[in-house]
Amino acid sequence: MLKPKVCRKARLSRDARFDGRFFTAVKTTGIYCRSICPATPPKEINVEYYPTAHQAAQAGFRPCLRCRPDSAPNSGAWLGNQALLNRAIKLINTGVLEEQTLTQFAEYLGISDRYLRQLFVKYVGVAPKPYALYQQCLMAKQLLHQTQLPINQIALACGFNSVRRFNDAFIKSIKLTPTQIRKSGPDNSDELKLKLSYRPPYDWPRMQNFLQARLINGLETIGSNCYGRTFRLNGSVGSFVATHQPQKHAFVVQLNCEDLRQLRPILSNIRRVLDLDTDVSLVESHLAEQLPNGFELKTGLRLPGIWSVFEAGIRAILGQQVSVQAARKLVTQLVTTLGDKVDHKQHYFPTPKAIAMSDLAFFKMPGARKKSLQALAQHFLDNEEAANPDTWLTIKGIGPWTINYAKMRGQNDPDIFLAGDLGINKALKHVNNQSINPVLMSPWRSYLTFQLWNQ
Repeated sequence: MLKPKVCRKARLSRDARFDGRFFTAVKTTGIYCRSICPATPPKEINVEYYPTAHQAAQAGFRPCLRCRPDSAPNSGAWLGNQALLNRAIKLINTGVLEEQTLTQFAEYLGISDRYLRQLFVKYVGVAPKPYALYQQCLMAKQLLHQTQLPINQIALACGFNSVRRFNDAFIKSIKLTPTQIRKSGPDNSDELKLKLSYRPPYDWPRMQNFLQARLINGLETIGSNCYGRTFRLNGSVGSFVATHQPQKHAFVVQLNCEDLRQLRPILSNIRRVLDLDTDVSLVESHLAEQLPNGFELKTGLRLPGIWSVFEAGIRAILGQQVSVQAARKLVTQLVTTLGDKVDHKQHYFPTPKAIAMSDLAFFKMPGARKKSLQALAQHFLDNEEAANPDTWLTIKGIGPWTINYAKMRGQNDPDIFLAGDLGINKALKHVNNQSINPVLMSPWRSYLTFQLWNQ
């Protein structure tokens, strides 16, 4: 938890860099707010600070209808090296705990349910099940504010099996009825549009340039202030366009989704692709301490993600030992030939089955590389653990660079340094290899990789 003095300065200045890192609870009103709330700041004597929204709710406060704490960038307390807890939180936020018991979920993580409870109570301030339920209610609150979806569809999208159970849980958690929330919502549009906030700084021009250079026509679209694509997730298909609103430190996402039950994992993946959850100021302060004097640190640099680790692996194989432009042509050829069509212009990325069953004769490339593509696709068909790139090492033609690239862009692993990469080697020569020790940059070596690519 940040020191109260820091929280006080942040809320009084409405500093967006602290948005989501703490919440301000006002004892006189019973409401908790984000640090950027536009309301008149309360007196310090009437204020309490909490590292997470769940802890503020547990203390009896309800979310503010003006600043909408449910829209704050997703982040709990700063968890240090609690990688296991981070993983559990990310999975719960996508709705995993609604499909299995706590014991089953703990077994999947490789720990006991008792230890999982202890981790949550110690670092988050609440047990896993109440945390998951409050996340469902906050997602429902956001949908009530920002869309005109019927209540029954919102209940379904947020993992509730009945409207009655949704209403009971919502009133208990938020202390308002869904109807009261909807009356306060200004958006009358029938489109499914949601605002995804982030903490500044965010260097959209560099993100846009990186994605533009690797854009796959028919799969992705990009403009001066937006990025979109088609996708598959958990058997569901859809598309989205995310439009950047820098003044509001957010992206507005217009979403087409055939199965609303997949809404939360879809939104979670969009946040990952755009790298919206990273506190980049913390990352840059850590890098700055270890980088040599004179190194020009680019502010607001993010990790541009790829929709799935499978797609990232395929794109990495096609990008081996060729230029970015050549790799882009190969991926485009793969998508237009094997990807299912949305319409006469758009396609979905090919499934593992489509690639494994194709002879890839349309590719003018060495046969060994085609076999690597087919082998990776077959690996995903045959192995439940295929989403872990470390299991790919047995596949001929896939080495450490390919695996690390897939981790960095397909999973947004923050701690990948692409040693031996041509662009990295050129950048190191450009900065005269000024005693840059990647080991010292952990756990943010992926951001070092992108900093070097941008030198």
